[in-house]
Amino acid sequence: MMLRLTRISKTALLFMVLSMQAGLANAPERSLIPLLRPAAITQVSYVPRHVSVPVFYNPTIRPVLRPQPGVSPTVIGSTVVATPTSILVPATAPGIQRSLIPTLRPQGLAQNQVVPVAPTRVATQADPIPAGETRAERRRRERRERRTERQRGNQPRNGSVCGDRSIRGERVSAISGTMPGCGVSNPVRITEVDGVTLTSAATVNCDTARALKTWINEGVRPAVGRLGGGVESIRVIASYSCRTRNNRAGARVSEHGKGNAIDIAAINLKNGADITVLTGWRSSPQRELLRRMHRSACGPFGTVLGPEADRQHQDHFHFDVAQHGNGSYCR
Repeated sequence: MMLRLTRISKTALLFMVLSMQAGLANAPERSLIPLLRPAAITQVSYVPRHVSVPVFYNPTIRPVLRPQPGVSPTVIGSTVVATPTSILVPATAPGIQRSLIPTLRPQGLAQNQVVPVAPTRVATQADPIPAGETRAERRRRERRERRTERQRGNQPRNGSVCGDRSIRGERVSAISGTMPGCGVSNPVRITEVDGVTLTSAATVNCDTARALKTWINEGVRPAVGRLGGGVESIRVIASYSCRTRNNRAGARVSEHGKGNAIDIAAINLKNGADITVLTGWRSSPQRELLRRMHRSACGPFGTVLGPEADRQHQDHFHFDVAQHGNGSYCR
């Protein structure tokens, strides 16, 4: 029995020895238990790490100083140097122009003084009523002011007659006829009507001048259009003349003797060409233009005579502002 226990003990001892040898073979070089820091060591020096990967350095991507009034930053290598300058950041440059950090208030400054700027006053319906003026009185005053402005704008410019800025000419003295029935109390001598020149100054009254303007704008210009560059002038062959109708003895006084009539022989174009009544009334293509002008004169004028009226009007249009009981007389 004792011999058997001895054999078991020897076997266990051998197993323990072999296990210890195997464990010592795989044991770490240093103990895993942390050691106390030596009291004399206050700072640990680390060895910089050396790498073989190239690192590219771009100094322009580093932040720079914010521009200040009177100072502009300059980058020299990797150093930013502030250089005084008189160039400020323009108002159109993006970003914040001034630092958001509040600055110290200057010493001795009691308060900020703001210079008041008088705003531009715009009159509206909500404006307060001046003292002593009722709302109705203010409306009447504003109407008077607007009426005054309109009258000032409608006043004729120098060289205009008949109260119309587009009728150019001059006023002349009253004309007394050499025969009964002739004469003009308020004659004008016109030379231009709404930009269209008269080849000869026409002495007429203002009713005839206004009717001529209407005919030019509503009859002549639409008929001509852009042909030849447009209308340049009108050939006038007769206006005021103290005589009888068609110069017949014993006939009634002509409307020319009253300042009511004007005779027109042709329309001159800007390219130098002309549309004449004598040659164009029966020839194409002027025929249609002249007949359209002839028809458009019926209304502004009371009497309209052309080549088909009689032989005295083969070469011109006769226009006058005489009133007829049945409307305009047009032939």
